[in-house]
Amino acid sequence: MLRLKAWLELWGARAFDFLSGDDKAEIYHRCVLAALDDPETERLLGKRDGVTRDAVLARMRTATYHRYATIRCPSLPFDEAVEKLDEARDRHERAARETQWNWQVVCSLIGLGALAVLIFGGLLALLVAVLAGAALMFTLFWRGSTAWFNLRQCLVAAGLGVDWLVQRFEVGMCAARWGEELQKECTGPTVADLVRHMLGDDPDSLFIPDDYEWGLRAPRAPGYIVENGARRQLERKLTHLEDGTIAVCGPRGAGKTTLLEQCVKKAGFGVIVQAPATYTPHDFLLSLSVQLCEKYMCDEGFDPPEFARLSPVRRLLRRVRLQAKRLGRWSSFAVPAAALLVLGLSAAVRSLYERYATSVSDFLRTHTDAIRDDVMAIWQGHAVVASVTITIGGIAWWQARHAAWLPRLLGRLWMRGIRRLGLLLAWASAATVLLDEQIRQQARHLHYTQPEALYQVVAYSGMLTFVWWLLRLARDSGVEFPLGRWHVSLEKIFRPLAAAAGTYLLLYLIDKPQTHTLLADSENPLRLAGIVAGVLLSKAGDWRPQQEEPELVTKCRNHLYRLQTTQQATHGLTTGGAAQLLSLGTNHTTSVSTVPPNYPELVEEFRQLLKCIAAERVGQGKTVVIAIDEVDRLGADTEALAFLREIKAILGVPLVHYLISVAEDVGAAFVRRGLPHRDVTDSSLDDIIHVQPSTLEESRATLAKRSQRLKEPHVMLAHALSGGILRDLLRYGLQLREIQDKTQSYELTHISRHLILEELAETFAGFRTLLSKQQWTHDTNNVLASFRTLCSYLRDPCPCVEADVLRALEQFAFYTHGSQSRPADAGDPPRAPADPELTDDARQLIDEASTYAYFSLTLLDIFSTEGLERRTQMAAEHGPDGDPERLADARQELGISPYSARPLIDTVRKAWSLPLGPTTGGRVPPSAVDCPRHKHSVIEPG
Repeated sequence: MLRLKAWLELWGARAFDFLSGDDKAEIYHRCVLAALDDPETERLLGKRDGVTRDAVLARMRTATYHRYATIRCPSLPFDEAVEKLDEARDRHERAARETQWNWQVVCSLIGLGALAVLIFGGLLALLVAVLAGAALMFTLFWRGSTAWFNLRQCLVAAGLGVDWLVQRFEVGMCAARWGEELQKECTGPTVADLVRHMLGDDPDSLFIPDDYEWGLRAPRAPGYIVENGARRQLERKLTHLEDGTIAVCGPRGAGKTTLLEQCVKKAGFGVIVQAPATYTPHDFLLSLSVQLCEKYMCDEGFDPPEFARLSPVRRLLRRVRLQAKRLGRWSSFAVPAAALLVLGLSAAVRSLYERYATSVSDFLRTHTDAIRDDVMAIWQGHAVVASVTITIGGIAWWQARHAAWLPRLLGRLWMRGIRRLGLLLAWASAATVLLDEQIRQQARHLHYTQPEALYQVVAYSGMLTFVWWLLRLARDSGVEFPLGRWHVSLEKIFRPLAAAAGTYLLLYLIDKPQTHTLLADSENPLRLAGIVAGVLLSKAGDWRPQQEEPELVTKCRNHLYRLQTTQQATHGLTTGGAAQLLSLGTNHTTSVSTVPPNYPELVEEFRQLLKCIAAERVGQGKTVVIAIDEVDRLGADTEALAFLREIKAILGVPLVHYLISVAEDVGAAFVRRGLPHRDVTDSSLDDIIHVQPSTLEESRATLAKRSQRLKEPHVMLAHALSGGILRDLLRYGLQLREIQDKTQSYELTHISRHLILEELAETFAGFRTLLSKQQWTHDTNNVLASFRTLCSYLRDPCPCVEADVLRALEQFAFYTHGSQSRPADAGDPPRAPADPELTDDARQLIDEASTYAYFSLTLLDIFSTEGLERRTQMAAEHGPDGDPERLADARQELGISPYSARPLIDTVRKAWSLPLGPTTGGRVPPSAVDCPRHKHSVIEPG
């Protein structure tokens, strides 16, 4: 639909420019309107004061912008064509003024007369009329008559008029080409630049989202994966290692699971399993073995066994019910179709049988007698060579029972031979229509007796066939397009139309006498029977014998039964005499049941099975990957190491790559292996991949692939808030859309302020929960005063209290600022050293909250102030500390220690020229606004 709309707009613009001719002002106006209708430009209109469609159009109509837009698009060929058009118009008008007759009437009469002579007399009469007209004109010229002069001037005026029309067409083509180039190369970029200029500072900070950002709403949707350094490094290691165990470590949300899923998907054979939160090695290995067997059976095209809890009778009844339903649906189509085919082709088949039955039976009888004589000769020993040959053939056939080439060769011969034979039979049956003398005689008779009716039927039938073919193409295109809330499929629309068109075509051919005579040929049922038989034979070429279950699939099936079922067998024996009343009997019963495999046995069976699968897949040029995810959710590093110690027995299978997702502390233990002691990572892991948080460049590429509306300022904000963690990066990208929808503001200054304060409120709520578990006294109440005040403000962030929120946030952010470097002044917020009764844990939590507030305050100072682009360039002049990447580094450092994060934030604030202490007299100048909640004028930080 979009391509069709663009095509219609393109040709509509060309037609408009063609009709405009030499009016360059109209073409320029049309190009400006088209540039304003561009989606990327139109979405920016009306988002800031003074940037409207009429304002931009008025600017573009001025002489300055008109000259600037057109000077880059030379119109020399267009101007030359216009000059030639004016000259042709002048010549035509002079010739028309020199004659006393109306040249249009004279030329029209001459043309109508010539057309009448051609229609009623033919080409010969027209030639005679032309010669007569030439003789008449020569006579008038010889006599010097005035009529000759007027007639000649009329013809000259008509010729110059045709020349003017040709030149007008050339002007229209030049106008269309110039208008297309003007719109593409000049007015389009000029209007876009003008709109951005009228928007003022930071035009990219406007966040104008689409109605539906699927890439952000579905973080795990396929098709949005971006290549990064960790993935390339892992692929290189998998390429260079024949087998081994590779650990993938990194912070939570960095994309370890996505990395494992992509590697498993790309491998020739892969299984990914989640580590249990409360691990039990036996249960974990049992689940992994089941998934391994089921995955292999599905890849080989065999269904894994289903272990239902229903009784055998109910399973049998359900299977019978499903088969009966399937058979009933198949029969509802097969039986009527077979009945109609038998009824329609019975006469042709009977005639064919009567014609060839005797000769076929004689042929079969002759060859059967010959074969019987040969067999009897071999049986009686009269054909020694044939006996030896047959004996050798039997031995070779028995020896070839395990050879794969023989059934493959027979299957290929069957598939290709029977299909080609069927197609040959179908085409040969259809081609007999051209060789049938009776049909050819009927066609010649219709050609000589009813030619016009025959051609009309052929033309109309061809048109109907063409329409039916187009409808079938539209039906099979698979195109779907949105229509409001519904998705309309062309198949549902054109399927009944194609059926109706085909039915009407058939009825039309049957109803017309010309085609009915041809269809009524007595040989047509036999031809149709040959076509049906040929099609059925070609379809039979697709038949494949049921594949024999490979030995490894059988082993997987038996292993699944061994793991998931408990099998029990009972044998009974009863002995006794013939007379029951006088005999003594005995009864012996034996019961045997399987024992579930223990952990060592399960490990051995798993390794053997995986070794066989790996050998087969590697022999096919594929890789085998077993991925174990979510090991880092087991808890502390000691539990993760204990889990690795327990499952170490299944690692190290030849030709198998193990990928294990672990926490950063486990990866750190592997990196410092042997210093000063060894642990389980030394012997369990062969290599390690560190999935680092994304850089700003990688975050930009990730968000650009998922959303076209997130520009550079929005990417910087999401990257700084997330610290480069992929999961949080996508969450903040979606939260930008949520905040915009809630505030109905397109400015980053407003959106970022609400987003940062909202995140701060949620984080402080978590800190309050942790602080509530500490021991507090009446003397420590002053320490938490600013914290409680800030939390209460964050619960009600309306414009009435936003200035107080920023003031309290600043006081709490600089809570520990300079506590060891300068003495306390009057009015300073309370400090931790002044509270000796405060516990170390409480002081640690308050310091963490204060540093996070300091980081949030820094983001507010950077992103909620106008002129972000200009200030970003100024900060970049201060070196690496002014790089926006430093904001993400500070966010990552908050997860390590607040005491190391605060100095890093200080360096960032220095580079951005932000104060390193509380400001006096307010942080930002206020501006008067109306509070929508309390209905009165308040001040809001501008």
